[in-house]
Amino acid sequence: MLFTLNPELETYAPEGWLGTPLDSNGKFVNLNYPFKPEFSKLIQWQTQKNPQKAQKKSEKWFPEVFTDNSFLFSKDDCFVWLGHSSFFIRMDGIGLLIDPVFGNASIVPRKTVFPYADEIGKYAQFLLISHDHRDHCDLPSLKKIAIQNPNIQVVTGLNMKSVLTSVFAKDKIQEAGWYQKYKLPFDLEIWFLPSRHWSRRSLSDTNKRLWGGFHISSISGHSYFFMGDSGYDTHFSSISHLFKKPSFAFMGIGAYSPEWFMHSSHMTPESSWKAFNDLGGEIFIPMHYGTFDLADEPMCEPIERLKAVAQTPNLLIPTIGKPIWI
Repeated sequence: MLFTLNPELETYAPEGWLGTPLDSNGKFVNLNYPFKPEFSKLIQWQTQKNPQKAQKKSEKWFPEVFTDNSFLFSKDDCFVWLGHSSFFIRMDGIGLLIDPVFGNASIVPRKTVFPYADEIGKYAQFLLISHDHRDHCDLPSLKKIAIQNPNIQVVTGLNMKSVLTSVFAKDKIQEAGWYQKYKLPFDLEIWFLPSRHWSRRSLSDTNKRLWGGFHISSISGHSYFFMGDSGYDTHFSSISHLFKKPSFAFMGIGAYSPEWFMHSSHMTPESSWKAFNDLGGEIFIPMHYGTFDLADEPMCEPIERLKAVAQTPNLLIPTIGKPIWI
């Protein structure tokens, strides 16, 4: 096993941590469950019968979308779910944009519209990209942001510059390994943390770029955890022992069916709730559902299953585009 990190960044990690792990070919691997997508399993999934096909075909549910963007002209702290795994956060007057996707995710059509005109990049000082998959790292959306805001600072995982320098200047991009903190000019801390996932944008670059999540905190005392894409694993518990318990945890709940195929990359609502409790978060914010149809379950199912298992005082279900004021 090999290990790597960004030597220019601070590391705060579990005892004995040597850096982000790599296999013998120099490709990134998960902490406990090395994963490489197998074409044979993809074909098996695509050719097997989906027992929920009829339900999906007749489904008429879509999340509500709030289209008033007046929050952009306020200075008050808030966060806004923009659909799928995209968020806007304002902390102490600092704007952060996470995994923005304004339209389709490459060939995957958007089922729920982006809530307002895509000028939101003008109001963010920082852009956070969790990994290279096209439903999180969408180059058409990023190009619009770069035009709107050429000074935006980009924080992401190791080796992501190979994608992002086609849009942003190299000196605007910081790459981190797991458990590393970015150098920021404000009283704001952003750490890049592990997730259980994988990366690829073409047939020849599997796991060459690092995936992960973010822990974000500021002098105001509020903190956020964005898990990125992840299957269930021990990293949620490890993070809870190292970092401040997040005020708000953005947790993925969709694209889990069939579980034999998806469990390495995504979580069921039940597993996500368990991970949230491992993390010790205060408020669970569901994401990664209701925007792109990526798996076999009906689009309405993840949120209904979450409601059945979650404890109401700790669950907050935002409306797409509607700010949650802090």
